Amino acid sequence: MSLINTEIKPFSATAYHNGKFVDLSDADVKGKWAVFFFYPADFTFVCPTELGDLADNYAEFQKLGVEIYGVSTDTHFTHKAWHDTSDTIRKIQYPLIGDPLWTLSKNFEVLRENQGLANRGTFIVDPSGIVQAVEVTAEGIGRDAQELLRKVKAAQYVASHPGEVCPAKWKEGEATLAPSLDLVGKI
Repeated sequence: MSLINTEIKPFSATAYHNGKFVDLSDADVKGKWAVFFFYPADFTFVCPTELGDLADNYAEFQKLGVEIYGVSTDTHFTHKAWHDTSDTIRKIQYPLIGDPLWTLSKNFEVLRENQGLANRGTFIVDPSGIVQAVEVTAEGIGRDAQELLRKVKAAQYVASHPGEVCPAKWKEGEATLAPSLDLVGKI
């Protein structure tokens, strides 16, 4: 079943964020745009390149009113240890949520139960807590923060402009489409 247009399920978790352990829940997410960025594990190979890419682009997400939540099935203690030992992870300013009980990984349907790890899953969630975009990739395929930014901008544009849609490769400021009977067969 697709999670598109469904509300995120209740959760309670602990994250490592800006040198502290903080409690987070679904209530903390609602009211703003959010990206849940699942990855398999701390101290691995592709994961730090993705998380570092997000860290490098975090200010752009913040300008859009978007909070990033990095999530793996590691504990918040492991996130702190990784943060303290890796130059790449040290630059992260967004919360890294520990999901050792698999609640979030199951809620977002990315858990590989036989391994206790999450797949690489990216979820754009609107301020009402509704999932607007989903991307899940195999473990060896890293994601791109710039493409994620483009998708967030498109989701925000569509949300604030009813009756318009963003075509392929749409970038902020470019023309959109207004679906209508007159447009059928003309693209």
